[in-house]
Amino acid sequence: QVQLVESGGGLVQPGDSLTLTCKASGFIPDVYGIGWFRQVSGRERDGVAWISPGGSKSNYGDLVKGRFTISRDDAKKTIYLEMKNLTNEDTAVYFCAAGHRRSWSGSIWRRALEYGYWGQGTQVTVSS
Repeated sequence: QVQLVESGGGLVQPGDSLTLTCKASGFIPDVYGIGWFRQVSGRERDGVAWISPGGSKSNYGDLVKGRFTISRDDAKKTIYLEMKNLTNEDTAVYFCAAGHRRSWSGSIWRRALEYGYWGQGTQVTVSS
């Protein structure tokens, strides 16, 4: 059974840091591009970060560039999203997703339809 399970969400204050974890099981994530998305109630799911198969390339949304870092440890089947200097606008449910494509050029990584596997999400709330 293919599963992606996110963890690490919680309530933090503005300026704090948080690291989210996405654990894969039931498939070998090595050949998959992994994306982190976030969603606020009533809005579309928005691409936050992406890492290529093997981890040599990464992309970030404009709002998180310089503050978030995505990484992966395929031996542990785990993908991380390190978030620093959090703001209220980072409050959302965060999802990890796995997609298998021959090419991830341009902004394809931001399209939710490119991912076949999704986790259930973890809530991140930034509030003072």
